[in-house]
Amino acid sequence: MSTETTYAELTRWIQRVHALGTVGELLGWDEQVNLPPGAAEQRAGQQAALAEAAHGAASDPRLGGWLTQLEGAAGLSADQRAVVQNARKDYDRATKLPAEFVREKATQDSRGYHAWAKARAADDFAGYAPVLAKNLELVKREASYLGWAGREYDYMIDKHDPGMTAEVIGRLFGELKRELVPLVREIAASKVKPRADALRGFSTEGQQVFLREVTERLGFDYNRGRIDVSLHPFCSGTGSDVRMTTRFKEHEPLDSLFSSIHETGHGLYEQGLPADQLGTALGIHAGMAVHESQSRLWENQVARSRGFWQGFEPRLRAVFPAQTSGVSTEELYLAINAVSPTLIRVDADEVTYNLHIILRFELEKKLFTGELAVSDLPGAWRTAAAELLGLTPPNDREGVLQDVHWSGGAFGYFPSYCLGNMLAAQLWYRALALRPKLEEDFARGDFTWLLGWLRENIHTQGRRYDALELARRVTGEELSPRSLLRYLRERYGALYLR
Repeated sequence: MSTETTYAELTRWIQRVHALGTVGELLGWDEQVNLPPGAAEQRAGQQAALAEAAHGAASDPRLGGWLTQLEGAAGLSADQRAVVQNARKDYDRATKLPAEFVREKATQDSRGYHAWAKARAADDFAGYAPVLAKNLELVKREASYLGWAGREYDYMIDKHDPGMTAEVIGRLFGELKRELVPLVREIAASKVKPRADALRGFSTEGQQVFLREVTERLGFDYNRGRIDVSLHPFCSGTGSDVRMTTRFKEHEPLDSLFSSIHETGHGLYEQGLPADQLGTALGIHAGMAVHESQSRLWENQVARSRGFWQGFEPRLRAVFPAQTSGVSTEELYLAINAVSPTLIRVDADEVTYNLHIILRFELEKKLFTGELAVSDLPGAWRTAAAELLGLTPPNDREGVLQDVHWSGGAFGYFPSYCLGNMLAAQLWYRALALRPKLEEDFARGDFTWLLGWLRENIHTQGRRYDALELARRVTGEELSPRSLLRYLRERYGALYLR
């Protein structure tokens, strides 16, 4: 076959593999949104069968032949070489994992979610610990199959953020931690306190109306996506089928709003990837740190800005006239940007949020090195929370059991949130340098310039560059916590340290 024909065959096949993966995502979305409680075991079997089929397609020997031919071919463009290189990495991963292992892990991941949900409800870490230990054993075995023995945590990090390592993250987090911990303590000691009763009694129906209007205005295309309710907010899918979820609390309306805006950031990224390249390196995201930079940028830098609320405050008051009648504009803005250490990561304000991620990163490292046993996690969690947050969980539900990630073996994922915050801050300052009056756009309800800039510089780039290279290319700087610390001081210093 000619190089052109071989490349066409390769891309057709890897897009088929990607399509199978999206079916698995859809099953996972349904599992958390619609699945009857008694169907959990049947769904585990379905997921396992699909994973086996997807693995068979991803490890098809024809792929190996096409890759070998293309890797030695002249005349490929830089984009085509990026596709081939990414496909090689995926093919090597698939061919080195035995099919029976893939099936075992898919079954365990599905069972793990239900075991976590049950344990969390019952505050029963002891009952969940064997599941977590099994998950840890499986991911370590996966890393060994792929030649990462002795570097298993780096393998898990690389799965979520290609090119990233625990050493790089440790350096970035160490620099952030040194300045962030005293900043949090300084803000916590401030005499400025948001009104605890400012936002109460917001009906679910009203919240649904408001957040739908907000997310549509930001640019999310509901003809190619939807939003539902789940225990833990998330976003899945890509291209023309992006599924988001949120949750509603009558006396915490900002929880659903900002969760929805966060997931909208993910959704906008997925909807912005080149549709004709979905599944190839040109049509998939650059890694979870970049993904999180998109969600956190919209959730924090944009949606907590004064410009944003100049635009949306009148509509919020129109939807909830009685609930907002006694709340001034400044009280509302302070409530939106409230800073108060909490035990729950997803409820954390953006100043303290990164401390939650540092906590998880440091515990994960110890789990992988063997310094920490699974059975000792609850105690280690309580100690770390006291040191970093100044709070001690009264139970495991508010401690080690609060997050879903480890139930599916997603170790190495948590650092992406903090790395994403760093990149989001750098992108924010770069956007402001190019458009100094950006918040005036927001005040008019106009987010098209920002979305267009992100489309051009992030979304349409696919996986051409990893997070570190993308940061250099788009912002002109190395990825670092400096812009994040600057942003936190500027926004929250003006509110709490005046």
